[in-house]
Amino acid sequence: MSETTMPAAEASAYELAFHVLPTVAEGEVAVVFQKLKDLITKHGGTITIEEAPIRFDLAYEIVKYLEGRNRKFSSAYFGWIRFTIAPTEIAVITEEVEGTKELLRHLLIKLTRVEEAYPVFFHDALEILSEKTETIDIDAEEGEVVGDVEVVEEAVAAVTVEDGEESTDKV
Repeated sequence: MSETTMPAAEASAYELAFHVLPTVAEGEVAVVFQKLKDLITKHGGTITIEEAPIRFDLAYEIVKYLEGRNRKFSSAYFGWIRFTIAPTEIAVITEEVEGTKELLRHLLIKLTRVEEAYPVFFHDALEILSEKTETIDIDAEEGEVVGDVEVVEEAVAAVTVEDGEESTDKV
């Protein structure tokens, strides 16, 4: 048998998504973000793209044990960092990220080539969704419409009543 050597592990693409505790002062969030980026580069990683943390309301409360008691958080600063690094360094980075006391939660994943090619910018997506969201009120008794009449007409057209049964169709 001939002896073969394995090639050195090639760098793979990863994403570190994280929530910074809302108790961290707004000015200090950038320091925490930079600390995470420095951690990656210290271990030989190359940052490819990032989204700085911005505060937003969470979909549900997250409980974290801090300072001797469970605390509930309903908001946090969310951000992410995409980077390439040798897979052998991931365990070290994970351990150090878990020791970062300013983080509420984090997730480190290996990216597929498709995920790597098409990053999703969370804060931009939230802004677009908030622009498209519109609240309308319809006073059923009076038939009065409050809001954009065209939007209301489209919504009303989506609901049809046949033989006393109500069915909804998505517009």
